[in-house]
Amino acid sequence: MARTTLVDTCCQFFFLLLLADLACCKEILVGGKPSAWKVPSSPSDSLNKWAESLRFHVGDSLVWKYDGEKDSVLQVTKEAYINCNITNPAANYSNGDTKVKLDRSGPFFFISGTKSNCVEGEKLHIVVMSSRGGHTGGFFTGSAPSPAPSHALLGAPAVPPATGSASYLTRQFGVLGFVGLAIVMLSFH
Repeated sequence: MARTTLVDTCCQFFFLLLLADLACCKEILVGGKPSAWKVPSSPSDSLNKWAESLRFHVGDSLVWKYDGEKDSVLQVTKEAYINCNITNPAANYSNGDTKVKLDRSGPFFFISGTKSNCVEGEKLHIVVMSSRGGHTGGFFTGSAPSPAPSHALLGAPAVPPATGSASYLTRQFGVLGFVGLAIVMLSFH
């Protein structure tokens, strides 16, 4: 009898963790490290390559850490992104600790405020997934996540998909799903 109560409690805790993860908006450090907003050393080191392995949702925030005296972050149109046009950005951030809330679904384009840096690849294009019906893909719907942004649409050379990469949410579901399955299996023995 006590065993069933323990299993029930564990299952409830598992689902609370899962729901909390779905409900929370994330602060995502651009490039995954404070020094990532820079000219990439190679195409495989580009921020777009990093972004391909993630899924961005409405309500998430991107966070940049950089030297505000030497660089800045500009939010721009697709055309300005492609041409590294630093005039008339939609937003200009230069404090060295920039946080941008992703308030809608669709594409977002960011470039360095230093044109030569942008031309050399210091830029970021992400696609925020639709908020219709909450998070798409994953545990509840059983569907696969949306594909990463296509480089062909941007006029940029195609980059092969990353192998073995998964979003934070997918990794969480994998670990939590395994733990939940183990608890359920143990309850039948």
